[in-house]
Amino acid sequence: MKFRLLLLTAIFSVFIISAQEKKEINTVYRAEKEKINDLVHTKLKVSFDYDKRHLLGEAWITLEPHFYNVSELELDAKAMLIHKVSRKGKDLKFNYDGNKLKIKLGNIYGKGEQYTIYIKYTARPEEVEQEGSAAITDAKGLYFINHDGSDPDKPVQIWTQGETESSSCWFPTIDSPNQKTSQEMYITVPNKYVTLSNGLMKSQTENSDGTRTDYWKFDQKHAPYLFFMGIGEFSIVKDKWKEIDVDYYVEKEYEPYAKEIFGLTPEMIQFFSDYTGVDYIWPKYAQMVGRDYVSGAMENTTAVLHGEMAYQTPDQLIDENSWESVIAHELFHHWFGDLVTAESWSNLTVNESFANYSEYLWFEYKYGKDFADAHRYDEVQGYISPENELKDLVRFHYNSKEDMFDGVSYNKGGAVLHMLRNFIGDDAFKAGLKEYLNDNKFGTGEAHQLRLAFEKVTGKDLNWFFNQWFFGSGHPKLDVKYTYSEAANLVTVQINQTQNNLFEFPLAIDVYEGAKPKRYDVWVDQKEKSFTFKYTKIPKLVNVGANRTLLTEIKDNKTIENYIHLYTYGKKYEDRREAIEALAENQDNENAFKLLTKALHDKYYGLRILAIDKIDISKSNIGSVIKIIEKLADLDEKTLVQAKAISKLEKLEDKKYLTLFNKALKSKSSSVKVSALKALYKIDKTSALAYASSIDNDLDRESLKDALIPVYIMDKTETQIAFVAKNLISGMFFTENTDTRNMYKEGFQWVSKSANEEATQNLVDSFVKMGNQYKQYGADKMAIQVLEQVIAAKNETDSPNKEVLVKIVQDGLVKLQ
Repeated sequence: MKFRLLLLTAIFSVFIISAQEKKEINTVYRAEKEKINDLVHTKLKVSFDYDKRHLLGEAWITLEPHFYNVSELELDAKAMLIHKVSRKGKDLKFNYDGNKLKIKLGNIYGKGEQYTIYIKYTARPEEVEQEGSAAITDAKGLYFINHDGSDPDKPVQIWTQGETESSSCWFPTIDSPNQKTSQEMYITVPNKYVTLSNGLMKSQTENSDGTRTDYWKFDQKHAPYLFFMGIGEFSIVKDKWKEIDVDYYVEKEYEPYAKEIFGLTPEMIQFFSDYTGVDYIWPKYAQMVGRDYVSGAMENTTAVLHGEMAYQTPDQLIDENSWESVIAHELFHHWFGDLVTAESWSNLTVNESFANYSEYLWFEYKYGKDFADAHRYDEVQGYISPENELKDLVRFHYNSKEDMFDGVSYNKGGAVLHMLRNFIGDDAFKAGLKEYLNDNKFGTGEAHQLRLAFEKVTGKDLNWFFNQWFFGSGHPKLDVKYTYSEAANLVTVQINQTQNNLFEFPLAIDVYEGAKPKRYDVWVDQKEKSFTFKYTKIPKLVNVGANRTLLTEIKDNKTIENYIHLYTYGKKYEDRREAIEALAENQDNENAFKLLTKALHDKYYGLRILAIDKIDISKSNIGSVIKIIEKLADLDEKTLVQAKAISKLEKLEDKKYLTLFNKALKSKSSSVKVSALKALYKIDKTSALAYASSIDNDLDRESLKDALIPVYIMDKTETQIAFVAKNLISGMFFTENTDTRNMYKEGFQWVSKSANEEATQNLVDSFVKMGNQYKQYGADKMAIQVLEQVIAAKNETDSPNKEVLVKIVQDGLVKLQ
């Protein structure tokens, strides 16, 4: 499963830290769940009571004893009504406490003897009370979206979310990742809806009451949390990989863009099949976009569910497909997570580290090293924090299984695989993946099995690597100092590890006497260790960690001249980025500023953007730099660079850019238009407002909202206050830009004091949704505080509808408590 960890961390950092400070590490050992009975096959017949938000179900569950004889069966079944339990038509005695269903089998079964239990039940997802995975706090397994059709702007949908152990909210099962079962499902729905489930649709039967029953069958084995059912009015856009159907289920208005969003999927399937040496093994691959989804995306076997963030329009996609990494992530789970599943949540990283690293692998293949390394840099930043440094990658002691869905299991796990790949080599890494997958397919895996697979391939003992990186916590923090002996022509590199625990690792050190470095590969295995190298002339630069694969934080004392050399001759993305960021702090130095100006032409567009952001254009006598930025704004091959350059020119508030900004408003790129509209407002408010008011298409408004909302806030455009209120949260919390946050907070004050009932309702709804969705991060408490401020603001007004406005906010508070 993919979720927006970086955003969550940025938004609720205060709440996250305060919540974690209250937690003590659990001393209970979180073992793999004991297997007493093994699932063999699950057959379901389901229909729905939309008014009650109930599922009416029948289940035929086939099992066999794992080893020892059994006379009882315990199933997970949360918040259900159990109407009947039988075997071969004979009722069985059972006990049900609302969470566990304990059944007397009326017989003794031994290993190898299969038996089938029939259960008639009603699933009541709204009655479920349990924690959920990642950001999912109301993990009810089965979600009715706009069940009564009362919201005209939202379709009626049903979808499921099984991870971690929520499939048992809608069918009885042994809800554990170490169980594997085949399945078949009969889904009865109103005729106007389409359905999606795991495997292949075998038949559709029209019923006399205006409903239809779709029969889905999946013969391969997978874990119960990967069961999926999606229902609604969707367009199905067809694609292919070889002879396998690749389908995209989207709402009608996004049908023209489905292949632009998801169309690289067949190429991804081929790439991952080639990379692992294991062909995609499943009978189809479908992707659905669901409304109000509780996370980012989920790797349900052959039937992936994405959140609405996947929806993009051509003017957004021309900038970048912001969802491409998620598409790759969920697909790669079909090897790591679905084909071989973590045996326990303690070993979650054998699912999520690979899915995380698949994003790097795909980007490296498709867009090159700079692009991939930039992505890896961002992922590593999502891991590095004081609280994450205390957690083992494989964790047998945790408070809740949901705590495992974090920047350690995902981000650090991906970085660890990157180190392993670079230590043993590409070919050995691929061979190790193939060995692990083939040895454990349709079964489960853990970190030790992964180690054994790589050891078998390489012939190396890898305990040292796995012990510190998989079964330990933190990462090396290196304090590096350089000592030169000019008389002996020697440079000594002193490396001190400042973290608590000792790491050992290979380290690349490049010594530059000129343009080409001399590489020294050393081994660090002590808290304090020094290495001495001979040189012919005093080095221009000593670059520690030169291959940029080690997960580490390095503190050293490079000079401005060192950084200039690093940018000029360093080959890696991280080399150039480190130099840009360091030199940006020293722009009064003429040579540093010249190098920063040079970086405006960097071969990688992401570093051009960084250089634009960092360069100081308030300095005198920088006309030549301004001309470069003007050219980038008008002609750079990447629209994201154009947009950043326009934003930089906006700060000058110079009317000479009217022509440039107006031209940019005609761009096909949403990012360019967003930057241009904001910039235009500063120098020609009338034209900017006229352009904003001309946008009446909902999709266009959505893609340009980052510009429209600030313009409407600055202008206090009353006719747009409801639109502003609906979208304030993104700018208040989902950005690191202080100016943007302040602008959106100003918009919040405007809406809070407004008498507009629609705007008030939109504001309340957005905070209620955020508060409940991210409750485990303290967002519910924050939302309550915010809405109490809104009530205070409403009470201070003289609005004739004050009581109505206050009631809207009070109703929202009730939903948060």
